[in-house]
Amino acid sequence: MSISHAPPDSQEPDISDISQQVNSPQDAVGSDATTDAPSPGLEPIVPASSRRTRVPRWLRRTTGPVLLLVLWQLLSATGVLTPDVLASPGRIAQVAGDLIADGSLASAMTTSLQRVVGGLLLGTVIGTGLALVSGLFRVGEDIVDAPVQMLRTVPFVGLIPLFIIWFGIGEAPKIAIITLGVTFPLYLNVYAGIRGVDSQLIEAGESLGLSRWGLVRHVILPGALPGAMTGLRYSLGIAWLALVFAEQVNADSGIGFLMVQARDFLRTDVIVVCLIVYAFLGLLADFIVRTLERLLLQWRPTFTGR
Repeated sequence: MSISHAPPDSQEPDISDISQQVNSPQDAVGSDATTDAPSPGLEPIVPASSRRTRVPRWLRRTTGPVLLLVLWQLLSATGVLTPDVLASPGRIAQVAGDLIADGSLASAMTTSLQRVVGGLLLGTVIGTGLALVSGLFRVGEDIVDAPVQMLRTVPFVGLIPLFIIWFGIGEAPKIAIITLGVTFPLYLNVYAGIRGVDSQLIEAGESLGLSRWGLVRHVILPGALPGAMTGLRYSLGIAWLALVFAEQVNADSGIGFLMVQARDFLRTDVIVVCLIVYAFLGLLADFIVRTLERLLLQWRPTFTGR
Protein backbone atom coordinates (compact mmCIF):
# COMPACT_ATOMS: atom_id res chain seq x y z
CA MET A 1 0.00 0.00 0.00
CA SER A 2 1.37 3.36 -1.00
CA ILE A 3 0.38 6.85 0.05
CA SER A 4 0.60 9.65 -2.48
CA HIS A 5 1.45 13.17 -1.35
CA ALA A 6 0.76 14.80 -4.75
CA PRO A 7 -2.54 16.51 -5.65
CA PRO A 8 -5.05 14.42 -7.67
CA ASP A 9 -4.55 16.39 -10.88
CA SER A 10 -0.75 16.61 -10.55
CA GLN A 11 1.46 14.95 -13.14
CA GLU A 12 4.39 14.52 -10.71
CA PRO A 13 5.37 10.94 -9.97
CA ASP A 14 4.46 9.39 -6.72
CA ILE A 15 7.10 9.31 -3.98
CA SER A 16 6.51 5.64 -3.46
CA ASP A 17 7.18 4.98 -7.14
CA ILE A 18 10.50 6.85 -6.90
CA SER A 19 11.49 4.86 -3.83
CA GLN A 20 10.61 1.64 -5.62
CA GLN A 21 12.72 2.62 -8.63
CA VAL A 22 15.69 3.45 -6.43
CA ASN A 23 15.38 0.20 -4.52
CA SER A 24 14.88 -1.90 -7.62
CA PRO A 25 17.02 -5.05 -8.10
CA GLN A 26 18.68 -3.58 -11.15
CA ASP A 27 20.08 -0.67 -9.11
CA ALA A 28 21.26 -3.12 -6.52
CA VAL A 29 23.05 -5.14 -9.18
CA GLY A 30 24.57 -1.95 -10.58
CA SER A 31 25.80 -0.87 -7.18
CA ASP A 32 27.32 -4.29 -6.58
CA ALA A 33 29.06 -4.08 -9.92
CA THR A 34 30.43 -0.69 -9.02
CA THR A 35 31.61 -1.98 -5.67
CA ASP A 36 33.26 -4.99 -7.22
CA ALA A 37 35.10 -2.90 -9.85
CA PRO A 38 38.87 -3.22 -9.52
CA SER A 39 40.59 -0.19 -7.94
CA PRO A 40 43.57 1.36 -9.70
CA GLY A 41 46.99 0.12 -8.56
CA LEU A 42 48.82 2.22 -5.88
CA GLU A 43 52.58 2.58 -5.84
CA PRO A 44 54.52 3.63 -2.73
CA ILE A 45 56.09 7.08 -2.88
CA VAL A 46 59.86 6.93 -2.44
CA PRO A 47 61.59 10.13 -1.26
CA ALA A 48 64.05 11.59 -3.71
CA SER A 49 66.75 11.62 -1.02
CA SER A 50 66.56 7.81 -0.68
CA ARG A 51 66.92 7.29 -4.43
CA ARG A 52 70.26 9.12 -4.52
CA THR A 53 73.43 7.10 -4.42
CA ARG A 54 74.80 7.08 -0.89
CA VAL A 55 78.45 8.13 -0.60
CA PRO A 56 80.18 7.14 2.66
CA ARG A 57 80.52 10.11 4.95
CA TRP A 58 84.20 9.46 5.69
CA LEU A 59 84.87 9.63 1.95
CA ARG A 60 83.08 12.98 1.64
CA ARG A 61 84.97 14.39 4.62
CA THR A 62 88.38 13.36 3.29
CA THR A 63 87.80 14.51 -0.28
CA GLY A 64 88.50 18.18 0.44
CA PRO A 65 91.84 17.70 2.29
CA VAL A 66 93.05 15.17 -0.29
CA LEU A 67 92.27 17.54 -3.19
CA LEU A 68 94.04 20.35 -1.35
CA LEU A 69 97.15 18.21 -0.85
CA VAL A 70 97.16 17.16 -4.52
CA LEU A 71 96.90 20.78 -5.65
CA TRP A 72 99.63 21.80 -3.22
CA GLN A 73 101.96 19.06 -4.51
CA LEU A 74 101.29 20.03 -8.14
CA LEU A 75 102.09 23.69 -7.47
CA SER A 76 105.30 22.70 -5.69
CA ALA A 77 106.34 20.27 -8.44
CA THR A 78 105.77 22.85 -11.18
CA GLY A 79 107.76 25.52 -9.34
CA VAL A 80 104.86 27.85 -8.66
CA LEU A 81 105.51 27.41 -4.92
CA THR A 82 109.21 27.60 -4.19
CA PRO A 83 110.69 25.98 -1.03
CA ASP A 84 111.52 29.35 0.52
CA VAL A 85 107.85 30.37 0.21
CA LEU A 86 106.19 27.08 1.15
CA ALA A 87 107.71 23.61 1.26
CA SER A 88 106.08 20.74 -0.61
CA PRO A 89 103.95 18.13 1.19
CA GLY A 90 106.60 15.48 0.54
CA ARG A 91 109.30 17.60 2.15
CA ILE A 92 107.06 18.39 5.12
CA ALA A 93 106.34 14.69 5.65
CA GLN A 94 110.07 13.96 5.57
CA VAL A 95 110.84 16.69 8.12
CA ALA A 96 108.02 15.51 10.36
CA GLY A 97 109.48 12.02 10.31
CA ASP A 98 112.90 13.39 11.29
CA LEU A 99 111.43 15.40 14.18
CA ILE A 100 109.55 12.36 15.42
CA ALA A 101 112.64 10.15 15.11
CA ASP A 102 114.89 12.39 17.22
CA GLY A 103 112.17 12.95 19.84
CA SER A 104 112.08 16.75 19.58
CA LEU A 105 108.48 16.87 18.34
CA ALA A 106 107.18 14.57 21.09
CA SER A 107 108.95 16.62 23.77
CA ALA A 108 107.55 19.88 22.36
CA MET A 109 104.01 18.46 22.20
CA THR A 110 104.21 17.28 25.81
CA THR A 111 105.31 20.71 27.04
CA SER A 112 102.62 22.52 25.05
CA LEU A 113 99.91 20.12 26.25
CA GLN A 114 100.90 20.70 29.86
CA ARG A 115 100.56 24.46 29.38
CA VAL A 116 97.17 24.14 27.70
CA VAL A 117 95.81 21.74 30.32
CA GLY A 118 96.98 23.97 33.19
CA GLY A 119 95.50 27.12 31.65
CA LEU A 120 92.29 25.33 30.67
CA LEU A 121 91.70 23.99 34.18
CA LEU A 122 92.28 27.36 35.81
CA GLY A 123 90.16 29.17 33.23
CA THR A 124 87.33 26.64 33.59
CA VAL A 125 87.24 27.00 37.36
CA ILE A 126 87.38 30.81 37.27
CA GLY A 127 84.96 31.29 34.36
CA THR A 128 82.40 28.79 35.61
CA GLY A 129 82.59 30.10 39.17
CA LEU A 130 82.05 33.70 38.10
CA ALA A 131 79.18 32.66 35.82
CA LEU A 132 77.46 30.78 38.65
CA VAL A 133 77.77 33.75 41.00
CA SER A 134 76.56 36.18 38.36
CA GLY A 135 73.84 33.94 36.92
CA LEU A 136 72.27 32.64 40.11
CA PHE A 137 72.28 35.83 42.17
CA ARG A 138 71.26 39.35 41.16
CA VAL A 139 73.71 40.81 43.65
CA GLY A 140 76.45 38.70 42.09
CA GLU A 141 75.50 39.98 38.65
CA ASP A 142 75.71 43.59 39.84
CA ILE A 143 79.16 43.01 41.33
CA VAL A 144 80.76 40.58 38.87
CA ASP A 145 79.30 41.15 35.42
CA ALA A 146 80.47 44.73 34.79
CA PRO A 147 84.18 44.12 35.60
CA VAL A 148 84.18 40.89 33.57
CA GLN A 149 82.66 42.64 30.57
CA MET A 150 85.28 45.38 30.80
CA LEU A 151 88.17 42.91 30.97
CA ARG A 152 86.66 40.86 28.13
CA THR A 153 87.08 43.75 25.71
CA VAL A 154 90.81 44.04 26.47
CA PRO A 155 92.92 41.90 24.08
CA PHE A 156 94.67 39.30 26.19
CA VAL A 157 97.70 39.50 23.91
CA GLY A 158 98.15 43.10 24.99
CA LEU A 159 98.56 41.95 28.58
CA ILE A 160 101.66 39.88 27.82
CA PRO A 161 104.10 42.68 28.87
CA LEU A 162 102.28 43.07 32.18
CA PHE A 163 102.29 39.33 32.77
CA ILE A 164 106.02 39.18 32.13
CA ILE A 165 106.56 41.98 34.67
CA TRP A 166 104.27 40.35 37.22
CA PHE A 167 105.17 36.67 36.79
CA GLY A 168 108.62 36.73 35.18
CA ILE A 169 109.62 34.80 32.08
CA GLY A 170 108.93 31.26 33.27
CA GLU A 171 105.83 29.13 32.87
CA ALA A 172 103.53 31.37 34.93
CA PRO A 173 102.94 34.10 32.30
CA LYS A 174 102.25 31.51 29.60
CA ILE A 175 99.65 29.72 31.72
CA ALA A 176 98.17 33.08 32.76
CA ILE A 177 97.65 34.08 29.12
CA ILE A 178 95.88 30.79 28.36
CA THR A 179 93.78 31.12 31.51
CA LEU A 180 92.66 34.60 30.57
CA GLY A 181 91.73 33.51 27.07
CA VAL A 182 89.71 30.54 28.37
CA THR A 183 87.83 32.35 31.13
CA PHE A 184 85.66 34.74 29.14
CA PRO A 185 84.02 32.35 26.62
CA LEU A 186 83.10 30.00 29.44
CA TYR A 187 81.72 32.84 31.54
CA LEU A 188 79.55 34.19 28.73
CA ASN A 189 78.11 30.83 27.69
CA VAL A 190 77.50 29.47 31.19
CA TYR A 191 75.91 32.76 32.24
CA ALA A 192 73.69 32.77 29.15
CA GLY A 193 72.77 29.11 29.76
CA ILE A 194 71.70 29.83 33.35
CA ARG A 195 69.64 32.86 32.43
CA GLY A 196 68.15 31.02 29.45
CA VAL A 197 66.45 28.35 31.58
CA ASP A 198 62.67 28.46 31.10
CA SER A 199 60.97 30.17 34.04
CA GLN A 200 58.09 27.68 33.81
CA LEU A 201 60.53 24.91 34.69
CA ILE A 202 61.55 26.87 37.79
CA GLU A 203 57.89 27.28 38.77
CA ALA A 204 57.25 23.58 38.19
CA GLY A 205 60.20 22.67 40.42
CA GLU A 206 58.99 25.00 43.15
CA SER A 207 55.49 23.52 42.97
CA LEU A 208 57.04 20.06 43.42
CA GLY A 209 58.70 21.22 46.62
CA LEU A 210 62.31 21.52 45.44
CA SER A 211 64.56 23.64 47.60
CA ARG A 212 66.83 26.32 46.16
CA TRP A 213 69.73 23.87 45.95
CA GLY A 214 67.39 21.30 44.42
CA LEU A 215 66.36 23.78 41.72
CA VAL A 216 70.00 24.55 40.98
CA ARG A 217 70.96 20.89 40.85
CA HIS A 218 68.00 19.39 38.99
CA VAL A 219 66.73 22.28 36.84
CA ILE A 220 69.18 25.15 36.37
CA LEU A 221 72.48 23.31 35.93
CA PRO A 222 71.09 20.70 33.48
CA GLY A 223 69.44 23.51 31.52
CA ALA A 224 72.71 25.46 31.39
CA LEU A 225 74.82 22.43 30.41
CA PRO A 226 74.40 22.82 26.61
CA GLY A 227 75.67 26.40 26.82
CA ALA A 228 78.54 25.30 29.04
CA MET A 229 79.64 22.67 26.52
CA THR A 230 79.51 25.23 23.71
CA GLY A 231 81.62 27.58 25.82
CA LEU A 232 84.11 24.81 26.47
CA ARG A 233 84.55 24.24 22.75
CA TYR A 234 85.14 27.94 22.17
CA SER A 235 87.56 28.03 25.09
CA LEU A 236 89.60 25.15 23.69
CA GLY A 237 90.02 26.96 20.38
CA ILE A 238 91.12 30.14 22.13
CA ALA A 239 93.44 28.12 24.39
CA TRP A 240 95.46 26.92 21.40
CA LEU A 241 95.47 30.43 19.97
CA ALA A 242 96.73 31.84 23.27
CA LEU A 243 99.38 29.11 23.40
CA VAL A 244 100.79 30.26 20.07
CA PHE A 245 101.26 33.79 21.43
CA ALA A 246 102.52 32.58 24.81
CA GLU A 247 105.19 30.35 23.32
CA GLN A 248 106.50 33.13 21.14
CA VAL A 249 107.66 35.04 24.22
CA ASN A 250 110.84 33.85 25.95
CA ALA A 251 110.08 30.17 25.44
CA ASP A 252 112.82 27.55 25.53
CA SER A 253 110.59 24.56 24.82
CA GLY A 254 107.29 23.69 23.22
CA ILE A 255 105.90 23.82 19.71
CA GLY A 256 106.11 27.62 19.63
CA PHE A 257 109.82 27.41 20.44
CA LEU A 258 110.35 25.14 17.42
CA MET A 259 108.50 27.67 15.27
CA VAL A 260 110.69 30.55 16.50
CA GLN A 261 113.82 28.59 15.69
CA ALA A 262 112.47 27.65 12.26
CA ARG A 263 111.61 31.31 11.57
CA ASP A 264 115.17 32.37 12.34
CA PHE A 265 116.55 29.83 9.83
CA LEU A 266 113.77 30.32 7.22
CA ARG A 267 112.60 26.70 7.60
CA THR A 268 109.09 26.82 6.23
CA ASP A 269 108.87 23.03 6.41
CA VAL A 270 109.33 23.00 10.19
CA ILE A 271 106.87 25.87 10.59
CA VAL A 272 104.21 23.99 8.63
CA VAL A 273 104.83 20.84 10.68
CA CYS A 274 104.26 22.82 13.88
CA LEU A 275 101.09 24.35 12.47
CA ILE A 276 99.80 20.90 11.53
CA VAL A 277 100.52 19.71 15.08
CA TYR A 278 98.59 22.67 16.48
CA ALA A 279 95.67 21.86 14.21
CA PHE A 280 95.76 18.15 15.06
CA LEU A 281 95.82 18.79 18.81
CA GLY A 282 92.97 21.29 18.51
CA LEU A 283 90.91 18.83 16.45
CA LEU A 284 91.58 16.07 18.98
CA ALA A 285 90.50 18.30 21.87
CA ASP A 286 87.31 19.28 20.01
CA PHE A 287 86.55 15.61 19.33
CA ILE A 288 86.89 14.84 23.05
CA VAL A 289 84.52 17.65 23.97
CA ARG A 290 81.96 16.61 21.34
CA THR A 291 82.08 13.03 22.64
CA LEU A 292 81.58 14.31 26.17
CA GLU A 293 78.69 16.46 24.93
CA ARG A 294 76.96 13.45 23.37
CA LEU A 295 77.30 11.52 26.63
CA LEU A 296 76.07 14.30 28.90
CA LEU A 297 73.29 15.58 26.65
CA GLN A 298 71.60 12.31 25.68
CA TRP A 299 68.33 13.67 27.07
CA ARG A 300 68.26 16.45 24.46
CA PRO A 301 67.36 15.26 20.93
CA THR A 302 68.86 17.50 18.28
CA PHE A 303 68.87 17.70 14.50
CA THR A 304 72.01 16.06 13.09
CA GLY A 305 71.55 16.85 9.39
CA ARG A 306 70.53 14.70 6.45
